[in-house]
Amino acid sequence: MSRRGYCIRSLVKSKYTERAHTLNLSNEQLGTVESQGKLSASMMYGSARFNAWGSARGFASGEATEMAKEETINYFCEQYRLMFEENIDGYIKNFSSDLK
Repeated sequence: MSRRGYCIRSLVKSKYTERAHTLNLSNEQLGTVESQGKLSASMMYGSARFNAWGSARGFASGEATEMAKEETINYFCEQYRLMFEENIDGYIKNFSSDLK
């Protein structure tokens, strides 16, 4: 199964960011959990589980999935890194207005 990389900036104008606003649910839950870290871990686990399921269902067999496992993991790790970097850079740039 081939993977296509997506340019994050090109996705900003699409439904991509609309779907990403499930963050509102996480923000609401923030007041009901013991810590932000636990909520973050839950979100990452849910995202990892969903992406593993979505990736696996794109293959014809467990063997085919296993053959592409390393490439698939690398793809998702790189995409997360790019998205995280873009967001942390935004908070660094706008720290005084976004976080104060």
